[in-house]
Amino acid sequence: MFAYFGAALFFALFAVGVLRDRRRFSNAVYLGIALAFLGISLIYELNRAPLGVAEVVTVLILVVPSLGVLAVAVFLTANGVKMVRKEGRSPTNFLSLLAGLSIFGVIALLVAAFGTRSRPLIIITGTTFLLVCYVSFLFLCFIAYAFLYSRMPVRGTVDFVIVLGSGLVGGTRVPPLLASRLDRGRAVFEAQRARGADPLLITSGGQGPDEQLPESHAMADHLTERGFPADRILREDRSATTEENLAFSRALMDERRPGHRCVIVTNNYHAFRAALLARRTGVNGQVVGAPTAAYFWPNATIREFVAVFLSHKTVNFGACLLLAALGTAAWWDV
Repeated sequence: MFAYFGAALFFALFAVGVLRDRRRFSNAVYLGIALAFLGISLIYELNRAPLGVAEVVTVLILVVPSLGVLAVAVFLTANGVKMVRKEGRSPTNFLSLLAGLSIFGVIALLVAAFGTRSRPLIIITGTTFLLVCYVSFLFLCFIAYAFLYSRMPVRGTVDFVIVLGSGLVGGTRVPPLLASRLDRGRAVFEAQRARGADPLLITSGGQGPDEQLPESHAMADHLTERGFPADRILREDRSATTEENLAFSRALMDERRPGHRCVIVTNNYHAFRAALLARRTGVNGQVVGAPTAAYFWPNATIREFVAVFLSHKTVNFGACLLLAALGTAAWWDV
């Protein structure tokens, strides 16, 4: 009964949070805790199931997650190798590979600890397992809510459509990743026009050290060359980060239409973090995502999660230290 109450309570908090503001990471955590309580409730119900059914379900509960972890480790490792081959050896391109190898490392640590019965190794393994569970839970919350957020419809009409920059190829050309954002931005713009709105489209991106012109100018040129009306485009050409994209675009919107609403367009893996940043910078808008190449998505999603995790470093590092202390104390007498 307590688990059902917990599930209902946290689902209610999740629903209230979504109604108040979709762009909160706490919504993701409330959803995750609600599902965890629901899972505990369903496991408890096994006590009332026929013996044969309970045994089969218990085996599935033990076996499926174990096989799933191995499958994820294999997938991430293979994806990491593909990512490095296709995108180069930039440090951020190694994230999925490192994640996959880390899972194998934790599995090996568990096997070694229970095989040797070494107290120091058991303490290290138990503490590591707790930390991995905490981070994995937050990651699953992030993935689940990002999936839901990307499918929430845009409410009503808006005054602006902002397309976030992502870098140019050869210093001048729009790459496929950015082209997909521009295509989605144009689709959103045209949908708003069909609703009777009269939005402006903002291309947002400054000039990087290896670029010959600001990203926003290349983005605007890409659109106008394909028939988009030039008089409906504003160029925000000073930003170097997503947060600056949003802050400088907000200044343009405030100047032209105070009290505005907007839609922000980025790629699907980046949408939820961009929404969190939009809330932080005071931009009144929802974020929608454009498609991303399948091989690119896992690594990019891990990178986005790491950025969100570090943006709440006080809470998360505090929780990790507490879990490390509890883990050490709990396993000391084993």
